[in-house]
Amino acid sequence: MRKHFVLAAFALLILTSCSNEGSAVNTVETMKTPQMENFDKAFKSLGDPQNRPTEEERKRNTSELSDRRKALLVPASKELILSTGVTEAELTRKTGGDMSQIIVWATQIYMQKSDEIRKNIKSDK
Repeated sequence: MRKHFVLAAFALLILTSCSNEGSAVNTVETMKTPQMENFDKAFKSLGDPQNRPTEEERKRNTSELSDRRKALLVPASKELILSTGVTEAELTRKTGGDMSQIIVWATQIYMQKSDEIRKNIKSDK
């Protein structure tokens, strides 16, 4: 009887340990805002076959994204920037509607929020 009790306690300990480990991993994803997730998806969509650089875009051999590819990122970038409390007028004033500036600003916000999430997770452990 005692042997069964020890085995049951050990099994319960293992199950609890595994479930805690999974929840810590999921916390990073669950703490992202919907705007951050959309920004992630927009960047990942650049790898889709229809969004990859064209032959002409590759020939230019520049590290900058083409206007066509930037246009894929701008809606999610604006959404992320506006989610911080910035107004549409302020966004336009600060960036002049320049797609590159909008994407850079959104990337900075995304990185800042990601760092905050990581710090919160570390402080919870």
